[in-house]
Amino acid sequence: MIAIWPQYMNKNLTLNEGRKIAKDDCVSDPTINDIERAVKRLNLPHSIQKENAYPGKWYEKSGRALVEWEGTKLELIRTISLEIKKMRN
Repeated sequence: MIAIWPQYMNKNLTLNEGRKIAKDDCVSDPTINDIERAVKRLNLPHSIQKENAYPGKWYEKSGRALVEWEGTKLELIRTISLEIKKMRN
């Protein structure tokens, strides 16, 4: 299982603040609900933990998704982010 936090694909954050992929592949202020919908659309086995807080922002309960994935973590983040982009358009 790979942990996916909304911060990983947030276009408004810097790499130091938690963004993991290029801004061109990111979306503005993704939520755990966006991630959940994208993962469901991609038919990936997952579980959602809405009460967890990203370690860099321990005071905000942004939630996280635990996703089963065979590839790399960055490939998964990019795939979910691009799916969220499709859903928003």
